[in-house]
Amino acid sequence: MLYFFLVFVGGGLGSVARWGLSLTLQPLLPRFPWATLTANALACFVMGTLLGYQLSMGVVEQRRLFLAVGFCGGFSTFSTFTAESLLLWQNGQQTLAALNVLVSLVLCFACLLLGLKIFG
Repeated sequence: MLYFFLVFVGGGLGSVARWGLSLTLQPLLPRFPWATLTANALACFVMGTLLGYQLSMGVVEQRRLFLAVGFCGGFSTFSTFTAESLLLWQNGQQTLAALNVLVSLVLCFACLLLGLKIFG
């Protein structure tokens, strides 16, 4: 039961953090989904850091569930990324849609690798 609670609390905190990031960033730069890109990149960095730490020193299961499954799961958002990319495309902004997909994939992969490098 503790494991479910840890995922629940971590996911809730991640979702609230993502919402706060969206409230902060989106009004500043409304033409591009910067908040989603930032949230996903940060979540990949945290996930990479946790994975690197786990590989080098081991991670307590409770910490992994709270941070990786809960917080990162609630903070990152593939569904919003996909919907925002589609909306850009449908609104005639195919270049921005393609840029969002390309930059998201490259940046998130790079952030995961950077996180891994910290403990590697």
